[in-house]
Amino acid sequence: MITRLTRPIISGCSNLHKRLCSAAANSSIQHTLRVAEQIEKKRAAALLGGGQARIDAQHKRGKLTARERVNLLLDKGTFREYDMFAEHTCTEFGMEKEKYAGDSVVTGRGEISGRTVDFTVFGGSLSSVHARKVCKIMDEAMRVGAPVIGLNDSGGARIQEGVESLAGYADIFQV
Repeated sequence: MITRLTRPIISGCSNLHKRLCSAAANSSIQHTLRVAEQIEKKRAAALLGGGQARIDAQHKRGKLTARERVNLLLDKGTFREYDMFAEHTCTEFGMEKEKYAGDSVVTGRGEISGRTVDFTVFGGSLSSVHARKVCKIMDEAMRVGAPVIGLNDSGGARIQEGVESLAGYADIFQV
């Protein structure tokens, strides 16, 4: 015969359990907040692209940054960026020391006059990662039946990556 206990076996066990659960939940919340803060710092740095000095130089030449062009083109608040933190994988010619989130291209989705569009902003030299991002957004556009809009401001292929960056052009044109 099974009997049901009506009170804890050890006095205060339920209170201890509550305190432990509360401490664990608090620890999880604190950890989540720390991670969220780290992501926000990384996002803020990514939004600066190559840095404020380069943004200022771009403006001095009368040019907008890729994200500024995107914001002018799309309906306010509709842009959803893809792969903001992607970085190149080149380790030759000192490139391992030069990494910027996004790898010189901004890709994502948004709306123009309330109509959903996929688009790619091509702004910088093409690397293998850059090409993968462009191909990914083109594939997504085909999947949902939306146009791809490209805003170009590129120095061409990233020569430090050699054939890998040139192969990226082949991948893009093949899509």
